[in-house]
Amino acid sequence: MKMRRTAQRTMVYEAIVSLGGHCTADQITEELRRTSPSFPRSTVYRGLEALTASGAVYAAHLGEGATHYELASADHHHAVCQLCGGVLHIEEDLVANLESHLEQQHHFKPARTEVLVVGICESCSRTPGRKAPHRPSLEHVHHS
Repeated sequence: MKMRRTAQRTMVYEAIVSLGGHCTADQITEELRRTSPSFPRSTVYRGLEALTASGAVYAAHLGEGATHYELASADHHHAVCQLCGGVLHIEEDLVANLESHLEQQHHFKPARTEVLVVGICESCSRTPGRKAPHRPSLEHVHHS
């Protein structure tokens, strides 16, 4: 979908880039108000709506709470910590294996796959009872 470029939409897009993705509309508004103190929250929401409709931005519904926005790239599959809200991207090959299993073993052809795994990240599991600070992205580490 083609989208008309405006200064405000560009600012919203650049705020997402600056924040590193997985950010909420409130976080984007806060970021924009650092340089433009009166930047309207409604303009952020309209910009996000246009950017999402155009495919430039992906709106991730990560369980409960606010929608998170990130730059659109490939499919998005996430593991989310229920304590700190940290987000981990799930490797595409794992999802492809699941889709292949469904096709081969169950004769089920996926049209679209969205994976969301909710659990507790390594950092939060090391400090039970204490909520870790919010981290937009979790470090992607493989343990053997």
